[in-house]
Amino acid sequence: MTIRILYFARLRERLGLAEEWLALPADVGTVANLLDHLRAREGVWAESLGAGESLMTAVNQELARPQTPLADGDEVAIFPPVTGG
Repeated sequence: MTIRILYFARLRERLGLAEEWLALPADVGTVANLLDHLRAREGVWAESLGAGESLMTAVNQELARPQTPLADGDEVAIFPPVTGG
């Protein structure tokens, strides 16, 4: 399965990457699995996507939960929460 990942705001800055296409191993089937897979890259990836970081995700432009399943061709956005005022 191949998905498109979009990184926003401070993630884009810290990772130095706005988007990527990523072929996932068979055991990565949910948003939570994807985040674990990305953290396994270590370094700035583990720091930026770590448990202490407040992050939101969307799959195909709909807010997603950790257990949201992923499918081939999905677009996954990862971003910090947005506040308004």
